[in-house]
Amino acid sequence: MLLSALFTVLAAPFARARQDASSLPTLHLADPPHQSYLNAGLSQQASALQNLTLGALSSVAHTVLAHPAFPEYSVRIKKSDGFCDAGVRAYTGYIDIRQARHLFFYFFESRGDPETDDVVMWTNGGPGCSSALGLFMELGPCRVYDAEKGPMRNPYAWTESANVFFVDQPVGIGFSYAEYGERVSSTEEAARDVAAFVAIFFETFKQFRGRAFHMAGESYSGRYIPLFAAEVYDQNKRLVETGMERINLQSIIIGNGYTDWVSMSSAYVDMVCTNSSVPPVASISSCVAAKKAVPRCLKWAQEACIDTFDAINCAAAQSFCNTRLWAPATGLNLYDITKPCDGSIEETMCYPITTQISAYLDRPATRALLGVDPFFGSKNFTRCSDPVGDAFVASGDMLQAGATTEYVAQLLERGVRVLEFAGTLDWMCNWLGNERWTRGMGWSGKEAFGRAEMRVWGVDGETAGEVRSARGLTFATVYGAGHMVPYDKPKEALALFQRWLANEEL
Repeated sequence: MLLSALFTVLAAPFARARQDASSLPTLHLADPPHQSYLNAGLSQQASALQNLTLGALSSVAHTVLAHPAFPEYSVRIKKSDGFCDAGVRAYTGYIDIRQARHLFFYFFESRGDPETDDVVMWTNGGPGCSSALGLFMELGPCRVYDAEKGPMRNPYAWTESANVFFVDQPVGIGFSYAEYGERVSSTEEAARDVAAFVAIFFETFKQFRGRAFHMAGESYSGRYIPLFAAEVYDQNKRLVETGMERINLQSIIIGNGYTDWVSMSSAYVDMVCTNSSVPPVASISSCVAAKKAVPRCLKWAQEACIDTFDAINCAAAQSFCNTRLWAPATGLNLYDITKPCDGSIEETMCYPITTQISAYLDRPATRALLGVDPFFGSKNFTRCSDPVGDAFVASGDMLQAGATTEYVAQLLERGVRVLEFAGTLDWMCNWLGNERWTRGMGWSGKEAFGRAEMRVWGVDGETAGEVRSARGLTFATVYGAGHMVPYDKPKEALALFQRWLANEEL
């Protein structure tokens, strides 16, 4: 969810290895505690890892993975079977960076064929919201509707057809944490951490080497994912040079993404003042006032944020656009304009299931099973962090509209497929704005994509939405879904995902 930044805007209106760079990673079995693990030496011989598999991992202690190509990174991982879906093998752990930043992750093997199915990494947005929301609310193998009853099997989980990671990033959200005053405040910085983790994982667990890999997310992941994928792609050259195998990056998948805020700006007005998805829901007076501000907003944003990037002037332009163009949506559920918020946005994010997820993850038994670091003690689980969101705003990360679409374009030019899907009832990162940037983005396939007509796609004989596709870029809408498509339309979201992985027409 794009939540932390929303509050901000509205308030303003790895053990270092001593081996040759081509050697295998080292391994160490350590107890979970926070500093004891970090101060331990990684002494076991590298040859012991030649046949390391996920099945060999301990369910009691973390196995620590490292590689000399990434001297500042290590990974703690353990089995965590039984907490989500009895039919799926699960693993949890931490990505440790310079012994100061620690990113928590969940990994679930596929219900299908984990030995051949693709690998997918999912992250939620914010900036500053935990991927536990995606796991326990949307596309994971279980959902948590009631903290006391615990997880219930999700028949429409994306683990039906893929091995899936859920990563809590950046530090400061979920069970991720930082020490010594460290923090992450830009997507570029976060991308380096994620790419290093991906390389260490694939290099260590050889059953996944060469497997098709997809990076996915929603909301502010519309900025995260293009940059994460670009870092993974560019990192491949360095991996090959050090004797490692390249990551087989096949595609990126973005749901209701915040990729180009400029294209999104005018769409904010159209979503509530026209019949774009539903009949107008805003007052006539607020729509008239907002429409008058659209030309100035777009001109100012183009000059200050796209043609040339002036951080101060661009921030001023964005502030003007948000203040004037968000006004008609005041009081609405910004994630589904057809429904009222169920509870306050501060407490439930409009969806009470989020409070149940937090309560479940605050249970000591749950934390013990997951191997949550003792650093947390009695601290509450952090669904979304305002300080993390504020840091991204302060760094100017949210202003990089033109830069983000250029990353998407460069991935397409290199054969990495791109899927942008959007629920038609979301206002925050709506389908209109996402359609506009996909059509306006400069790349060699722009004309072909622009000529492609929107056509209906469906599931089990029922219309599910519309789709346009050309030259590796696909844009799809999902009718009746808001910001969290896999939550609102789980069957349709799974069908979309499965067809995408199979490289089939939607």
